[in-house]
Order: sequence, then structure tokens, then C-alpha cells
Amino acid sequence: MIPASIEDIARHEGQEVTLRGWLYNASSKGKIHFLQLRDGTGIIQCVVFQGEVRAETFDLAGRLTQESSIEVTGRVRADKRAPIGYELGVTGLRLVSMAEPYPISPKEHGVDFLMDHRHLWLRSRRQHAILRIRAEVVAAIRGYLDGHGFVLIDAPILTPAACEGTSTLFETAYFGDRAYLTQSGQLYMEAGAMAHGRVYCFGPTFRAEKSKTRRHLTEFWMVEPEVAFMDLEEDIGLAEDFVLSIVERILSRRRRDLEILERDVSALEAVRKPFPRMSYDDAISALRADGLAIEWGSDIGGDEETALSSKHSSPLIVHRFPAAIKAFYMKRDPERSDLALGMDILAPEGYGEIVGGGQREDDLAALESSIALHGLPREVFGWYLDLRRYGTVPHSGFGLGLERTVAWICGLKHIRETIPFPRLMNRLTP
Repeated sequence: MIPASIEDIARHEGQEVTLRGWLYNASSKGKIHFLQLRDGTGIIQCVVFQGEVRAETFDLAGRLTQESSIEVTGRVRADKRAPIGYELGVTGLRLVSMAEPYPISPKEHGVDFLMDHRHLWLRSRRQHAILRIRAEVVAAIRGYLDGHGFVLIDAPILTPAACEGTSTLFETAYFGDRAYLTQSGQLYMEAGAMAHGRVYCFGPTFRAEKSKTRRHLTEFWMVEPEVAFMDLEEDIGLAEDFVLSIVERILSRRRRDLEILERDVSALEAVRKPFPRMSYDDAISALRADGLAIEWGSDIGGDEETALSSKHSSPLIVHRFPAAIKAFYMKRDPERSDLALGMDILAPEGYGEIVGGGQREDDLAALESSIALHGLPREVFGWYLDLRRYGTVPHSGFGLGLERTVAWICGLKHIRETIPFPRLMNRLTP
């Protein structure tokens, strides 16, 4: 028999093949059993007719429990009624393991129950589609950067100091000293950019934010490109092209998974360059005009991001924020010293910030002053200051949050579904 996978089943029409997987669902009608088999690449209906298989095989097909592992042999035939256009006429069936009563049934379950059983919930059709899209987004990210001259540089997970603010650090003991789980690999990518010109890191980051919103995780993945000899405008252009390339790849390669999620693909097809742009000043004015109470100098929160981005079909770029609300490494606007040369990209449809970045401070004295102003320990940034002592150049970069990007592309209501095992304020298991 020919070993096959469900996603490639069309290549075997008319042939007898063997599929290995798990029973997703089953039903019976008289002398016929209908087995829904999943193998990790898709789901196919396997039809068992009494009289066309041995009696013990037909009996086994009727006794199988949900998620039992099985090996099915049969002939592939086209069927326009089938979701994938094909079904399997069963000629043989072998039991690998009979599953105990499965806790996740077709009935509705609460979120807490499903999250407690996340290790099993991953097997469902919806979660399966989400994680396939996530994997494709990762491939799109790496493909774009690798194809545009970027060198992958791995940043450390354990760091000696804060990058994004001391209030959201996870602290751990480190051989009689203190260390922190990384908030960002950006500072290390700046060192990499001075060596290779164009670099990126891609890995988990951690924020001890006491937030229970649908947009926040305490552990999430972020890709952070950094480029030497790049200013803010060039950085915006790079991020714009990068985001669009990800959307286009998903539409090209994962449309079937988007259909499973009932995602309105027209919203993704509407994403076009150039993305609309708006200064922070104009954003505040627009929010006030819409009746939102926000003062100049305040950070733009989730509600404000939704209000701003909902008026656009493509992601919205907001730039030049007050320097006082941005990180210590942001370069100030030479035309207005109260502003930082930073930018955020807000996804449409209320999904909020997916990209944050900007131009870095390349002047040694200015950076030393900023570190002191933010009350950061200068001694742990000695190596970072060296980058300004030895061949400093203008440079820029950004970070794109993987999970928020996946949530937007998939059209999900909560970010917890975008990562296999989410870490939230109230969840550390499974």
C-alpha cells in the first residue's frame, strides 16, 4: 500500500493508500460507518461499508472512540460533496490505540475549560488552522528578512538590565546576582548591526505587565530587524513592505485555513501600500474630534488605537511621539526636541499595535544623558555606550509582535489562541 498524507490526497485519486492518524469524529447510518480521520495535515472522510470489509473490521469501525489512533487503508475517490473534494473507500482498518473518553466533546465548552485542556484543544480544526497560519507567518518573516540581506543574530534570554522599562521585568536569581528575562533583543541587535549592517533576532520576550486585555501575553514572540545607516523614514518604508509581504504570503498559501476560521479575506486583500500615516500631534487632534478625552503627552492606548485604525483598511502608521513616553534609546527629532523619532503600526479592525520602532540615539553624550534621565544603572550599559564610541552611525529598527500579527490576520477575538501554550497573568499551565 502507498503511505500518504491527507493534504496530498488528490495526487492519489483512484489508488489504494494507507493513512495514519486519529479519529476526529464518527457517525453511522445503517450498514455504513463514516469516520473522520485527521493526520496533522488535514481531515478526510473514510467510508466503511458492511460487506466490503471483514466483519471484525466493520465492528471495530463502529466501536472506535474519539481520538483513537488508527491506520486506515482504502481507495481514494473524488467526491464534490466532501470538504476537500475526496474521500476514502475503506478496505482495511488497524487499531493502534483505543482512546479513553475524550474530555473535549462537540458541545460548547467554557474558555477556562478549554485552556485547562490546551494540550488537547490544539487538535481541533479551528486551533489547527490558527497554528498552521502562525507557522506560515513565521516562515514569511524569515523568508523576507533572509531574502533582503539580513543576518540572523540570536539575542540572549537572560539580561542584566531593562530595555523597555523597569516595571515590567521578570527577575531571577543568577549565581548570587540578579538577571531578568528579556523584554527585547533590540540593544543586542544594535551591536549586530554595527558588525553586519542588517540583522534580526526572532525569539520569545517577556513582559510582567499586570494586564488582562485581549491583546496581552506575558510571554510572546517578537522579530526585531535593525539596520545601520537607516533613518526613520527608511525604517517606516521597511516595516511597511515587511508587513505587506506577510499578508500577501498568507493569502497565497493559507487561504483554506482562513476559510476554516471564517475570516473575511477581503479585509486582508484590501491592505495596500502606502499605508496611511499620521503624526502623534494629528492623532491626538483626531481622537479629540471623535470625543475621546486624551491629553497631549499621554500614551495612545487600546481604545485610542482602535478609534484611529478603524477608519483605514490598511495598517495606520503613527509617528513622532513625545520623547517623555518613549524608551531611553529613541533619538529626538532635530526639529522638535520634545518629540522622538519613533513610529507604531496599528493593524486595522481594532487589533492595535503590531509594530513599534524608530531611529536610535547615535550620539554618545545624548545617550548618556537619556540613561541618567530615565534613572537606569549606567554601569550595565557600558557595552551599549561603546557602540557610540567606536564607529557610531545613524541606525533604526523595529519589533513586530508575532501573536498580535497572527490575531489580526486570523481575525481572532483574543490573543490567547495565537500561541500553542499561552502565558497570562492567571495562567502558567499546561
